[in-house]
Amino acid sequence: MSGTISPLAPTRVVDMPPVDGLRIATAAAGIKYRNRTDVLLMVMDRPASVAGVFTRSKCPSAPVDFCRDSLKGGVARALVVNSGNANAFTGRKGREATTMTAEAAAAAAGCKPDEVFLASTGVIGEPLPAERFTGLLADMVSGAEAGRWQEAAEAIMTTDTYAKVATRTIDLGGTSVTLNGIAKGAGMIAPDMATMLSFLATDAAIAAPALQALLSEAVEPSFNSVTVDSDTSTSDTLILFATGAATDRGAPAIEDAADPRLAAFRAALGELLLDLARQVARDGEGARKEIKVTVEGAESDASAKRIALSIANSPLVKTAVAGEDANWGRVVMAVGKAGEPADRDRLAIWFGDVRVAHEGERDPAYSEEAASAVMREDEIAIRVDLGLGTGRWSVYTCDLTKEYVAINGDYRS
Repeated sequence: MSGTISPLAPTRVVDMPPVDGLRIATAAAGIKYRNRTDVLLMVMDRPASVAGVFTRSKCPSAPVDFCRDSLKGGVARALVVNSGNANAFTGRKGREATTMTAEAAAAAAGCKPDEVFLASTGVIGEPLPAERFTGLLADMVSGAEAGRWQEAAEAIMTTDTYAKVATRTIDLGGTSVTLNGIAKGAGMIAPDMATMLSFLATDAAIAAPALQALLSEAVEPSFNSVTVDSDTSTSDTLILFATGAATDRGAPAIEDAADPRLAAFRAALGELLLDLARQVARDGEGARKEIKVTVEGAESDASAKRIALSIANSPLVKTAVAGEDANWGRVVMAVGKAGEPADRDRLAIWFGDVRVAHEGERDPAYSEEAASAVMREDEIAIRVDLGLGTGRWSVYTCDLTKEYVAINGDYRS
């Protein structure tokens, strides 16, 4: 957790309402950090539906393996998250730590271990001293309160410079329901499923299969469309809980993801995930500028996305943005190396509203002054039209600065 807040941090504090049926507690266990909280507990007082997506890394953390197994039951009663240690590449000791944590949380919450979900974030390869916080869980359950979402977001931070939260209120069958979310992440960000760590909860009553379908659909244009440094974490975990408490106020219980009553919820879930994903990109380690890369005119959406990621992950593009250099040649390079269909002589490129390249060469009306003015903004829009089809995708990233090297050069120190 950095002492300097990103210049791209939100300028207003989000008022996070409670989610009925869910309580939150945090604690300081001293796993790595001092003088701050580093353990988060969410407890559901009655069984909640659950959905999740996880990293596709071939070296997943022990908590990811544990959550995948727990998800098969579709029921959640507790979530335990620690920061400062990823419990990844920790072998037998890692599995023992997840078992110890789940059993302690289950005993504290009065549930089964497979109704507990776990996540860890921090250094890879160091055994997790779970005994430092398992003894805290009983008191955390008894002291947990609704509405502590800001505290929850702060407890899971590592190199983040600010806590990432978002909320939406939705009409579901004539009843107002809440959807809240938190996320953490600033480096090792190129999600191949979801995000670094993100936890969402709603008081809507949505069956686990429907909840999973909604989440899997919403993750692709949001968390799977952000990148900071092209590196996919071992620990990427996104979990959505539905407590069902809104049924006490007359909300319907939804069984099918295709139920038309879910239209507003589906839209709100997509908006909230994109909100959190963009906060992650804007808090990229050392970042000073947010970059939105939009590729259109591709042969397919999938092709557009791959080209957009090629641009967004290019160190040359990202350093040019950091230096406020309107170097559109680097965008041409990134399009060409993506391995996707492209025609040099149909290519058009914009920085903001300024077209800098057209039909395979510099735009005849190109103005260095106008392009440079765009590059001085905090938010940079790069748009590429391939002129081949109707495929379109947007990806969010940030610039690459000297601070990124400094942060990651001594991360374990």
